[in-house]
Parts: sequence; structure tokens; C-alpha cells
Amino acid sequence: MKKRVAILGAGPSGLAQLRAFQSAAEKGAEIPELVCFEKQADWGGLWNYTWRTGLDEHGEPVHGSMYRYLWSNGPKECLEFADYTFDEHFGRPMGSYPPREVLFDYIKGRVEKAGVRQYIRFNTPARGVSYDKATGQFTVTVHDHTRNETYSEQFDYVVVATGHFSIPNVPEFPGFSHFGGRVLHAHDFRDALEFKDKDVLIVGASYSAEDIGSQCYKYGARSITSCYRTNPMGYDWPSNWEEKPNMTHVEGKRVFFQDGSSKEIDAIILCTGYLHHFPYIDEDLRLKTNNRLWPLGLYKGIFWEENPKIMYVGMQDQWYSFNMFDAQAWYARDVVLGRIKLPDYDTMHAEDLRWREDELKLETAKEMYEYQGEYIRQLIEATDYPTFDIDAVNETFLQWKHDKAEDIMGYRNKCYRSVMTGSMAIPHHTPWLDALDDSLEAYLNAPSGK
Repeated sequence: MKKRVAILGAGPSGLAQLRAFQSAAEKGAEIPELVCFEKQADWGGLWNYTWRTGLDEHGEPVHGSMYRYLWSNGPKECLEFADYTFDEHFGRPMGSYPPREVLFDYIKGRVEKAGVRQYIRFNTPARGVSYDKATGQFTVTVHDHTRNETYSEQFDYVVVATGHFSIPNVPEFPGFSHFGGRVLHAHDFRDALEFKDKDVLIVGASYSAEDIGSQCYKYGARSITSCYRTNPMGYDWPSNWEEKPNMTHVEGKRVFFQDGSSKEIDAIILCTGYLHHFPYIDEDLRLKTNNRLWPLGLYKGIFWEENPKIMYVGMQDQWYSFNMFDAQAWYARDVVLGRIKLPDYDTMHAEDLRWREDELKLETAKEMYEYQGEYIRQLIEATDYPTFDIDAVNETFLQWKHDKAEDIMGYRNKCYRSVMTGSMAIPHHTPWLDALDDSLEAYLNAPSGK
């Protein structure tokens, strides 16, 4: 009997896994039967934008946390696929910080070329994953919304690639229940125009806070206040943006902060992170972690040590993204194909703990992305994934951090060189703050008169 592999999710991680197997097949390898279950009606994961919040058309929790007008907040040169470059896809150089629709088109381009859509069952969320030691197989239970039918199938391996930016972490502060404005989590943020001429409070001090606040500024919020639990973001913000220590409580529409100050606010946006949440996976197979560079329990950051036949792709806190998912997917593929033999539990667990010990020593951003870069290097050296210059990517990260510190509202106008092709990005035809149309057409076509 041919081995069967279930892949849960057809976002960047799940698509990386499909591409990894297809790549092996393309080179003559015999690959297992692949079945990818995707909750949404199309592939792309978070990059597949939906206007919906709360529940989707089937009554499922909305997966997407993507918002209109999102532009990449890191250089595309740091996430480029080693086997499918931006130059190959678009046929010419472009800016280093493309908007969502452009990145979505790039993600789709690779898997359309690879022809892996045939493996995906859409509108089919997972309902259960269990393992039978006697048979050595997993039972995966799903619900097909197209036929309104729940069914189960058996698999030899399971790859969990459902991501961890879809279940919001929602704190509560005293007075929320009587707040006179709107409270929402970043997961439900869709359109910055909703907050035009509003006084907005952003709760949080990480990437979502930085970017959603910037979106609100760009599209005309009257004022932005951001508050932090430990440290401020510390950028040179525009004159109508101020940072305060954490909020303490709310009275009506007035928000109070730990420094004793207060301010009238129209909307509170909670940029307070996400939860790793896999309720459909049996307890003895389920990853439980917060968002960190090294989640415990995963050998090579992929294989569930208690049962390495269930694998998790893309579960790390991310400096690297698409090409890290590739590195993991190629490694997972080679274990399934028997090209890489996993060690015993004790050896796996000891290595896992060493990575965690090293993670705990990290203090600076530079140390963190170099740590993740070294992790990726070790994975790709063990497979046939195209080698790329990780040190050069790290240098791009370093320049990106410098550019943000220098001009938080203008860093997206900077350009970097592709590590994969050596070609230099070219400035976008419109500075980011003035580029109000984020469509693929507007991005790729210079406006009239230019």
C-alpha cells in the first residue's frame, strides 16, 4: 500500500510541503499519496484576504487576520523562495516592500507552476486527529462544507501547517464592558479608513501595533496613542502619535494609563498577539507553546518528539518566513521518503533542549535572526533545497532594522538586493505614505504621467 500524508492547511506552510513533495517527484522520486485539507475556499492562508470577521460563510471561525492596505513590513528579499524568485514570477525588478496582493500573486505563482492544486480539498476544516499505536496510523476527521458531510480517513503521516496567527489573544481591562467606542483585536481589523478622523488607541508594542498604527496614520486617523507593557517601540513617530505605558482601566471613552495620564479615545485596537490553538488534535499529539523562536517538543523544530510521524511546519516566532517554511518542508519530506533517519527519543529531546538553552541566551534582534538563520542553514544543508546566502539575508535584516529606526514612515521606500538573483530592487513609483491604492494593477503599473 502506498503511504498517505495528510497536510492540514494550504497557506504558505502547507503549500511549501506540497511543493517539496512535487519537487521530489519532478526529479523522479516516488512520493506518497498527498491530501491537503484547507478550511478556506482558496489557498494562500492569511494572504487570502477576506472582508469577513467573526464567523465565515460556513459558521467557522474566520482564519484570516489580513487587512486591506497591508504592505510587507519586511524586505521581500528576506522571504524570497530559493527555487522561485520574484524576478522569475514578475519578469522584472520591483520594490522591496510589496503590498499583500502582490505577495499573494507571488505565492500562487510557484504552486500554480508546480501544479499541486489537485492535492487540496477546499472548504474542509479538520475536526479531529488521533493516532492508533496498533495500526501505526492516524485518523483524520474533517468536515466537507461543500457536501455538508463529516468523514474520516487514515494516514501514515500528518503535517500540521495551519499557522498560528488566527486565534487572537484577547486581554480584558476594567471598563471594557462600558467603553463608549469600539474595542477590537488586530485579528478583526480590516480597513484603516474606518478610523479616519478618530482618536485610536493601539494596545501592544510589536509588529502588529507598529503596522496597524501606521495604517491608521496613513489613512487619516486624527491621533494615535500606543501603549506598552514592558518597553515602548521607540520610533520617531509623527506628531499625532504618542506612546504611553500600559492602560489601567477605562471610564466611558476615557482611557487611563500607568503614568497617571488619560485620554479620550474612539477605538481601542488590541495588538496583543495570537495563540497556538489546535483543539482538533488529540492531547498526546498536540503542540502547546506560546510564540517563541524555539517551541519545545519539536525535534528540528518540526517533529513531535513523542510521535515524530506528526509534524508541525511554521510554528516558530518568525524573522524568516517563506524560505524557513521551505527548509522545514523539505526536511520533513526527506524523513517521510526515508532519506533522513530520525534518531531515538532521548537524542531528539536532548538536541531540542540545547536549542532552547541557546534561545534563552538571545538578547538582541541581531542575535535572534542569526539564530533562526543558523537553524535554517542546518535544515537546508541536509536536503536538496537550493542553498542560499543566509549571512547576506541577515545583513538585509540588519539594514532593515536600521532603516526603520531612521524613518519609521519611510523605510518601505528603501531597496535591497536579492540574495537569490543578485538583482537590485527598484523604488516603487509612489512613496508608501502616498500609495493609497494597494492593488496588484496599481503596484505593477506606473500611474499616468510617470
